[in-house]
Amino acid sequence: MAADEVHVPISSDADIVTARQEGRRLSSQLGFSSTDLTLIATAISEVARNICNYAGTGAMSLRLERNSNRAGIVVVATDDGPGIADLELAMQDGYSTAGSFGLGLPGARRLMDEFEVASEVGAGVTVTMKKWGPADA
Repeated sequence: MAADEVHVPISSDADIVTARQEGRRLSSQLGFSSTDLTLIATAISEVARNICNYAGTGAMSLRLERNSNRAGIVVVATDDGPGIADLELAMQDGYSTAGSFGLGLPGARRLMDEFEVASEVGAGVTVTMKKWGPADA
């Protein structure tokens, strides 16, 4: 695997910490501000926490992406859990089936530049999110 790509299995709090750290490490290579590094780590944490809470296990792939105009970090989180029955409802602030504040997915969406969720009931969830770095990265 390339130095600018990391795969983190997610099944525990320790794995969430590892994913956060790897996201920060990769993102720092692109010159993100400390504020942006915190936003990225928080979004990773929220999505990884959902994997633990709802699916039990899953994985996160984190990679740097560069094109002619910009560079950024791409985070793809996957699980084979129960899926999300009502994705539109799940993306609303305050909605939770776990008795939490319901800020996980909608919060992560606000923190990143691009955010997409694909879910099939009984077949799991894939969350893809991107944060683009400074123009001169």
